[in-house]
Amino acid sequence: MPRQILICFSVLLLLLMGSASATAAPAVQQKDDDHISHTVFRHPVIIIDAGHGGIDGGTSADDLLEKHINLSISQKVYMKLKSKGYPVVLNRNGDYALSDDNTWLKSRSRHLKDLAQRKGLSDELPSDLIVSVHVNWSKKEKSHGPVVLHQREGRSYMLAESIQSSLNTMYQTDLSVEWGKPFYLLNYIKKPAVIVEAGFISNLQDREMLSSSSGQKQIAEAISSGIIYYLSVL
Repeated sequence: MPRQILICFSVLLLLLMGSASATAAPAVQQKDDDHISHTVFRHPVIIIDAGHGGIDGGTSADDLLEKHINLSISQKVYMKLKSKGYPVVLNRNGDYALSDDNTWLKSRSRHLKDLAQRKGLSDELPSDLIVSVHVNWSKKEKSHGPVVLHQREGRSYMLAESIQSSLNTMYQTDLSVEWGKPFYLLNYIKKPAVIVEAGFISNLQDREMLSSSSGQKQIAEAISSGIIYYLSVL
């Protein structure tokens, strides 16, 4: 069984066994015309997608790799949401490539297999929103701050706005969300999804925030707060 599915299966099993009984509602009997095929939870199930991993280091600055930053922030977001009682899944908990687990897509492209595996997880789980965590890079060293990318869809836009606002407050910036037109995950995932570019690794100020434990914690808390606010106004 693939590693990320093990993580997800364990989380769902715990929910069904009652370890998360404070947040998971009992299963309900589905009507014949009801196409919902999963257990109904009181809160939506959230997938936190830690970008890159394994052979795919993402962007970098000196010996600082994006994949490690993404994982650390994602783990902190996962723990923050879990502590608040939200059913949440983290799609990788170590430094490995999700493409290694993709044996179903007949493609020679490791990159495409990685992205398809991430998208496939959102189909396999009863997920209602996906937040993909990444780090930005620019040729312009002055470029800094968070940018949240959204689908061309209302709920995705609302989720992006909520996270962007929270991160802007933390970073003391006034940046706007952007339509992630060319991004695979935003084009192919059919549920509300966003990509959070948590800062520019190419900018000294951002890099200090992204690489420190305290900075990562602040970023994770801001992302979590944005997610929780979005869920509160649905």
